[in-house]
Amino acid sequence: MNRHLRSPVRKRVDAVVLGASAGGIDALSALLHGLPAGWHTPMAVVLHLPEGHESHLAEIFAQRLPIPVHEAADKMPLAAGSLYFAPPGYHLSIERERTFSLSCEPPVLFSRPSIDVLMASAADAYGPALAGFLLTGANEDGAEGLRRIHLAGGLTAVQEPKEAQIPTMPQAAIARHAPDYVLPLRELRNLLLQLEAAHEH
Repeated sequence: MNRHLRSPVRKRVDAVVLGASAGGIDALSALLHGLPAGWHTPMAVVLHLPEGHESHLAEIFAQRLPIPVHEAADKMPLAAGSLYFAPPGYHLSIERERTFSLSCEPPVLFSRPSIDVLMASAADAYGPALAGFLLTGANEDGAEGLRRIHLAGGLTAVQEPKEAQIPTMPQAAIARHAPDYVLPLRELRNLLLQLEAAHEH
């Protein structure tokens, strides 16, 4: 478990999955701020929202980022360089052919969409070529998902709990398995950029 990003990370990653809950919009904004326009690695996000509310996350982040941003739809393929958000009220999974799947199965840890569902399915689809990032949040969703990514050989990273607006989610992940990295957002962003650079080579 590394609490500092020392040497460049050269692991090839074909996709990144991210999860957050309370405080997540601010944390995700800081993590993704200033991404280069030529970004290549597809990213999928579960951000807990109250069920029954419309999500405007795709529109909000499309205004902030120079890359395509979408709300994920059933059977939609993951395109290079795009950011996808789970729609409210549905679990978001990634199939082995690397397309999205939506389902109305019961909530997991009181959440639908569930971070665990996205991360576990992505681990099955991408194996060691996956990175999972877990940020601030008020429950334990994502801890098991990160463990599944780890077991599949992927890279796991969580926000430093002392920096998180709500530390419960990163703390739960650290208790479940030792993530590869526990870093403040600034260094998590550097890790994300290094993974992108490794993908390009």
